[in-house]
Amino acid sequence: MNNYQIFSLGEFLLQSGCTLRDSMIAYQTFGELSPDRNNVILYPTRFYGTHNDNSFLVGPGKALDPEKYFIVIPNLTGNGFSSSPSNSQEPIDRANFPNVSILDNVLMQRRLLREVFGVERLRLVVGWSMGAQQAYHWGALFPEEVERIAAIAGSAKTSPHNQVFLEGMKAALTADSAWKNGLYIEPPVVGLRAMGRCWAGWALSQAFYRQHLFRELGFASLEEFLTDFWEKLFLKRDANNMLAQIWTWQHSDISDNSLYNGDFVRALQAIKARTIVMPGETDLYFPPEDSIYEVNHLPNAELKTIPSVWGHYAGGSANTKDVDFVDNNLKRLLSLD
Repeated sequence: MNNYQIFSLGEFLLQSGCTLRDSMIAYQTFGELSPDRNNVILYPTRFYGTHNDNSFLVGPGKALDPEKYFIVIPNLTGNGFSSSPSNSQEPIDRANFPNVSILDNVLMQRRLLREVFGVERLRLVVGWSMGAQQAYHWGALFPEEVERIAAIAGSAKTSPHNQVFLEGMKAALTADSAWKNGLYIEPPVVGLRAMGRCWAGWALSQAFYRQHLFRELGFASLEEFLTDFWEKLFLKRDANNMLAQIWTWQHSDISDNSLYNGDFVRALQAIKARTIVMPGETDLYFPPEDSIYEVNHLPNAELKTIPSVWGHYAGGSANTKDVDFVDNNLKRLLSLD
């Protein structure tokens, strides 16, 4: 049963100057929109995440309480639900899918909110990882329309070290002879397995592995964790979709637009929203040092580092203690005037 809806945007002019034909956003909502439309929370998805993956932060008694708020979860392009290489028609299918930026995604989401719901102001934009990238972009592009931001394990600009990580992932995938420049007939299984194993060393911290915490997830050995979790996870994914989202991730920069012309500090300073930045203490993608720099230039922000050995996954649903830390800070952020 489909638990999401589709918003069709038709031909959408991208930041690159290309046109995304038959563009669409898949989205899910929770709760009811208030008569004055002032209870809206936007909760965009992460890398290859879907609306279903976001549901762990939504529920009665939680910060994102559908009894109080109208929560909209738009799927990021390239995840297989919104416009993606895997669901587009020729001539923009598979490896021919155009490059879509975070800015493009935010503009699509803004149209969704305005044209479907008549919403012009957001109580909160919250996201983990690439979701945090989208939250930052919302605050910089439309500072008058966003009251609060919660950026969980993400950044306003992809760092050089993060670029290196992503280049390694691309190389592992595309080294498979079955890749065929993205025009493969059968999935590049060898590349997908390799990518999964490579990703495993980045997503979780050294301390996570030192403490054998994969056993808490039900895996008896390290090899079982690599094969039965990481390889299986990536074998379910479409290679072209992942590469499309990696491009989006690599080019995330709130100042890369005609508003700020590359002036990153000015873009940060333009964000008016009350902001909580929550990096994971041991995150290898988005280390706290990057968040400290950003918070120092945000006019109305505070840093709340997640004290966790779960690496980047401290921002996700894997560890209850980390989820509670995030939820409590979201509750406090929403309670502030």
